[in-house]
Amino acid sequence: MRGSAGPRVGLILSGGGARAAYQVGVLKAIAQMLPKDASNPFPIICGTSAGAINAAVLAIYANRFREGVKRLGLVWKNFRVHQVFRADTIGIFKSGLHWFTAMLLSGIGKYNPTALLDRTPLRRLLERYVPCEEIQESIDAGAIRAVSVTASGYRSGKSVSFYQGVPSLVPWDRARRVGEASEITVDHLMASSAIPFVFPAVRVGREYFSDGSVGQMAPISPALHLGADRVLVIGVRQPTSHDAPSEDLESYPPLAEVAGHILNSIFLQSLEADLERLQRINKTISAIPNHHLEEGGMKLRHVDALVISPSEDLGEIAQRFAHHLPRPVRFLLRGIGAHKQSGISLVSYLLFERSYCRRLIALGYADTMQRKDEVMKFLSHEFS
Repeated sequence: MRGSAGPRVGLILSGGGARAAYQVGVLKAIAQMLPKDASNPFPIICGTSAGAINAAVLAIYANRFREGVKRLGLVWKNFRVHQVFRADTIGIFKSGLHWFTAMLLSGIGKYNPTALLDRTPLRRLLERYVPCEEIQESIDAGAIRAVSVTASGYRSGKSVSFYQGVPSLVPWDRARRVGEASEITVDHLMASSAIPFVFPAVRVGREYFSDGSVGQMAPISPALHLGADRVLVIGVRQPTSHDAPSEDLESYPPLAEVAGHILNSIFLQSLEADLERLQRINKTISAIPNHHLEEGGMKLRHVDALVISPSEDLGEIAQRFAHHLPRPVRFLLRGIGAHKQSGISLVSYLLFERSYCRRLIALGYADTMQRKDEVMKFLSHEFS
């Protein structure tokens, strides 16, 4: 049972498209470390992009943590691209023709393209396997305090963290980022994972939203607003990774390399910067006596963070499995230069194929098991 006196552990599941399979391996290892009947060790779960989908599943099965992780694993290890977006010849051809026609006509027309790929298959998958209406049951049972899903508003330009949790939680409004109480639905998950230009934005309420990693300057912030005292962050890039370099630095980068660079900036750099900021704040707090903090009315608090990141470059792994993509998708990506090493970062985000996903799950599991003592110590208050 979860200890009531210990600190609240927040789980941060970042974005990264197909790279989020790595998170499932980490969670699988944690589930095996804990007692078989253990409930969710993370009373606060915050997900962004593909991590939002994983977060919702964990919230639904908060009373049965091991079963929730198992269900995640069954989906991810059997993933095929066509379950996420249309990858058939007709679908790819229609998308390409739509874009070509729009450019030829200078955007004239009522039905201009909104994205490169059609994600209708993913919505069907989520509606079938992710019953979001059961999240509230986990909250009412006390198995979880809150779950949040972050998306980026196109009109407002704000990073909005839609959260569902206990009644005592209070919305927040900071510079370019807000927290809004909401009943999490498949629409929120689709919006949070809508990679700009690649997947279409999704309307939630009065606004269209895209991938939550866009403009998310403080990925850890939602967990802190929801009451976390310490956070476990699962990253999707090596701490020292610079992703695949171009073979010829003097030539102009192909479109795929530019797209991969942009996606890396969207998904990865904000998390690294926020972790650095958290470490600086912790050092500052440790240097100030507690009575000075109280006298000054400062609400800062020390927040421990444990980060688990891949020990191998996920882009390099994707290069070994890229040939498993359906032929129409390979043809499309080849057209923008993704067949070269310099464009492999883009492929790593779209490679929703079981061979690649299973490799990432295995890597996440191995990386976490190697740090078993550290992880258990971090979670010890929850099971003391």
